[in-house]
Amino acid sequence: MSGGTAPRVVEDYRGVIQILSDGTIVRSDPAILRWPERFPDVPGVEWDDVVYDAAHGLKLRVYTPAPPASGDDGDAKKKKKLPVLVYFHSGGFCLGSFAQPHFHAGCLRLASELPAVVLSADYRLGPEHRLPAAIDDATAALSWLRGQAQAAPSAHPWLTESADLTKVFVAGESSGANMSHHVAVMHGSGRLPLDPLHVAGHVMVTPFFAGAERTAAEAAAPPPDAGAVFTPEMSDKLWRMSLPAGATLDHPVANPFGPDSPCLDTVAFPPVLVVSAGRDMLHERVLRYVTTLGEMGKPVEVVVLEEQDHAFFSRQPWGKGADELIPVVKNFVHKGYGAECN
Repeated sequence: MSGGTAPRVVEDYRGVIQILSDGTIVRSDPAILRWPERFPDVPGVEWDDVVYDAAHGLKLRVYTPAPPASGDDGDAKKKKKLPVLVYFHSGGFCLGSFAQPHFHAGCLRLASELPAVVLSADYRLGPEHRLPAAIDDATAALSWLRGQAQAAPSAHPWLTESADLTKVFVAGESSGANMSHHVAVMHGSGRLPLDPLHVAGHVMVTPFFAGAERTAAEAAAPPPDAGAVFTPEMSDKLWRMSLPAGATLDHPVANPFGPDSPCLDTVAFPPVLVVSAGRDMLHERVLRYVTTLGEMGKPVEVVVLEEQDHAFFSRQPWGKGADELIPVVKNFVHKGYGAECN
């Protein structure tokens, strides 16, 4: 407008997302946050993109590994089906897509090395779509999978051929791990019916939680200009961009045990695997989460990778941390499931 004041930046996340004073949201190429993204090929894994929520234009990517060996004799046998890993990527509820190379590479590894049928789902991001939009999308992805099980003859052929829908695991990293928690709460409280699917467990890698009161580790974290992978300031900005306007860090999506969060005492949880990173400034908060679930009698176990930092798997899907993570997840997914899947 002639003679008017140009809108100013009121929120800026690392130059990738800016919110202007007039409400305009400006996004830049997120590749500026990443190092060169060349990852090894993973032979024997196919993928296909499928719409799971047409109303919001949301897709998921189905990964299926090469079929496991059939029976010992020479006759053609029915394929042994694999567990299903529904995976939600990291990105602080504001960044990311399953098609980005680092997320794609990680899911290729999971599909091949677990092995499992992996469904990597996109979801709506803040600040354009504030929470609980992403949680709603997570439940929509599971409901889509339920629909596939109910309509088996017309379901995606890879699911019909390869997926054991009685062994579904809901997994994610950082914000995706947060989503896994909220799916567990909704399903375990009866608000997300999924029959005939059976959710056999949840995998939460460096979950993205918060609270109005800092933990000691968060309070002692280095300043933003110290080169840390993830800082309280980064976390706060992502929450401000994704939570409902005016919400505090004790919002139930951010703080699962905050003053306004639902009581989980009577919520039925399947087994939960939490993987924390020793160098993550959220490590203390993650351990509190595990302890609280355990005190409630929920079946939870934690594995700590001491030398890793927040969201290590997506940052380096072929790094040492990923090499340590995948056997841990494999053991959890196939525990009691049968040696033929190993």
